[in-house]
Amino acid sequence: MINHEWHLLSRPVGWPKPEDFALVETEVPQPREGQVLVRNEYLSVDPYMRGRMSAAKSYAAPYELGKAMQGGAVGEVVASNAEGIAVGDHVLHFGGWREYAAVDARHAVEVDPEAAPLSTYLGVLGMTGLTAYAGLLRTASFKEGDTVFVSGAAGAVGSQVGQLARLKGAARVIGSAGSDEKVKLLLEEYGFDAAFNYRNGPVNEQLRAAAPDGIDVYFDNVGGDHLEAAIGSLNQGGRIAVCGMISVYNNTEPAPGPRNLARLIQTRGRIEGFLVGDHYDLQPQFVREVGPWVRDGRLKYRETVVEGIENTLEAFLGVLRGDNIGKMIVKL
Repeated sequence: MINHEWHLLSRPVGWPKPEDFALVETEVPQPREGQVLVRNEYLSVDPYMRGRMSAAKSYAAPYELGKAMQGGAVGEVVASNAEGIAVGDHVLHFGGWREYAAVDARHAVEVDPEAAPLSTYLGVLGMTGLTAYAGLLRTASFKEGDTVFVSGAAGAVGSQVGQLARLKGAARVIGSAGSDEKVKLLLEEYGFDAAFNYRNGPVNEQLRAAAPDGIDVYFDNVGGDHLEAAIGSLNQGGRIAVCGMISVYNNTEPAPGPRNLARLIQTRGRIEGFLVGDHYDLQPQFVREVGPWVRDGRLKYRETVVEGIENTLEAFLGVLRGDNIGKMIVKL
């Protein structure tokens, strides 16, 4: 049997190019002792993967050149050499960017396709959802009555942050997005109180108009002018949770920092970055609380689904361009 997997051939400079990657044919691996063989059904592509394509020191090891990349995936176990996981079970694991993966059983999490669609375990009920939950409630110390601003608000994480804030009693939820279509989605489907297209004018001006009384929490997925605008609108005791800065991921030169950091002194404000991997202790609480909201429709989600292993790279580039509405998923 033939397996197809994506390899990184060279480290991208600026925007990744197709020639930096290759779709390679390999043999389907055999599971060793303690492993299971998974036929992947859905793959996740995420902004953080751009950082792993660089050799720069970071919180995760760089992708190795000439070897298969990794990422979230969910699929069916087709062979098992491990106790506790049987053929036919479905598992969530980190052997993405390929059709078949041999995975250590201790790193595979069983999921129930009857309880929720398999793709949701990569998004609204998976790492994406936990990122939104931990970043808003723990890192940003959200409390009822806060005014919350979310950048990249139509994306997988941002859309969930805004809805969680609303369900938790925010006084006002504001989002920014990159198209009028996405702004309409935020207002009409996700229940944001205000939203704006950051391409239509300076972010700081649009944010002040949407939040004339300032903001208490900013959930940052973008960085750049959004972060500077949020600092400018921060209320006393305001909190900023930095989840990502997609606006600078492909820069070849360091981006200038916000020019108004001194405002943090006036507002006693706080900026804190976070990684979802530090907050997996919240996973049971997250599933217990958010699962019912997803099932009964109070928390809505969208997925942008691209079909075919051969289109995985284009799906990833689409995330960097902002093509997706909600979670970008590759269906095999």
